[in-house]
Amino acid sequence: MDTTRPEPAGITIRPATADDSPLLMRAIIGLADHVGEADGVACTEDDIRRFGFGENPAFEAVIAEMDEAFAGMCLFFPIFSTWYGRPGLFVQDLFVDGQFRSLGIGERLLRHVARLCQDRGGVYMRLAVDDDNARAHPFYTRLGFAATNDQRSYIASGPTFQALSETTGKPK
Repeated sequence: MDTTRPEPAGITIRPATADDSPLLMRAIIGLADHVGEADGVACTEDDIRRFGFGENPAFEAVIAEMDEAFAGMCLFFPIFSTWYGRPGLFVQDLFVDGQFRSLGIGERLLRHVARLCQDRGGVYMRLAVDDDNARAHPFYTRLGFAATNDQRSYIASGPTFQALSETTGKPK
């Protein structure tokens, strides 16, 4: 099934650079605000520069522009599946600025990242969507992403992560 939309004119997608850190930060805050979590963002522009564009980058990002205005971004990093025996990419954040929504920009960003993944030998993409992000679920389903029912995501952060990283010996 071909889900490709006609592409609006004037949209370009390019790799993000350290100079784009303010744009990436703006998008992260915009995404957090969209899901009602703006107060939970601890990340800073310096974190973006340091961990995304330093000596050993933890992530990559691509920027979408429409007529040279920031329209959105996709932030991702490599992962590996021992089941597939192949690499993939995890999409951490996909953001389209409000004034550019419904123009196919999010889809273009994901397709661009999928091509990057495939060019690097990757065979899959993974992402997580907030349960209450009702608009996102049909978007990803329309593009062919399937919700997984066989896995549940867990996280250790803050004091729990600190305690886990300091623990030695037998697990409790």
